Amino acid sequence: MREVGTGKGDHRQAGVHQIKSATIGEAWIAISRRILNVGVAGEYEGLPMRELLLAIVHVDAPRSLDALVERLASSDRLAWMQTNFTDPGPVAALGDADSYATRLRNYDHAGRDQVKWVIERLRHDPSTRSATITTFQPLSDSSYVPCVSLLDFFLVDGRLHQVVYAHSIDFGTKGFANLIELARLQEEVAGAIETVVGELTMIVKSAHVYARDVDDMETMMAGLDAGGAPSP
Repeated sequence: MREVGTGKGDHRQAGVHQIKSATIGEAWIAISRRILNVGVAGEYEGLPMRELLLAIVHVDAPRSLDALVERLASSDRLAWMQTNFTDPGPVAALGDADSYATRLRNYDHAGRDQVKWVIERLRHDPSTRSATITTFQPLSDSSYVPCVSLLDFFLVDGRLHQVVYAHSIDFGTKGFANLIELARLQEEVAGAIETVVGELTMIVKSAHVYARDVDDMETMMAGLDAGGAPSP
């Protein structure tokens, strides 16, 4: 696993921070380490945080079952995110905003299944570069904008790749779960078009860890270091 950062000092002048890893678990640890080590103080909706502006997290072999995530991450958070991606009901923790399941499978409550649309588009034209969908519903998302708003699928040499854009990702308590569910979706699309899963790339405007979670994250990193587990 390797980590590349182009910027030094104030993240507002740092350029793009890049993380390239083999697995989701390694990518989560690497971006979290970088946030803890060089992230600067910020605030989001009144909550203090450490933040990197403009980060690219690239996973060579994303899998919805990841041994490192299973070992280190909160099972409750993983379950919560899976429900968000599979249950069409409103999300109470987000002010009863629409779930990702609704946004992806019943966009704007209009019966539009975007995942099915992506599958059919790729079947019809495997060379397409516009199998692109959004979770943002601008007419109804007045108080909440989904963190992951753009998902783009494309085929290269028989492998299905995915690029997603997120305005903000909390890598302290949710980022690993976002990546797992995105990988699960990628596996679904790949299976439907009878191909194999390729790379997963997440472009994040604000990659952060909230101050309330910094101590726990640093303790986890110290434990990994002591055990000789992955480090950037």
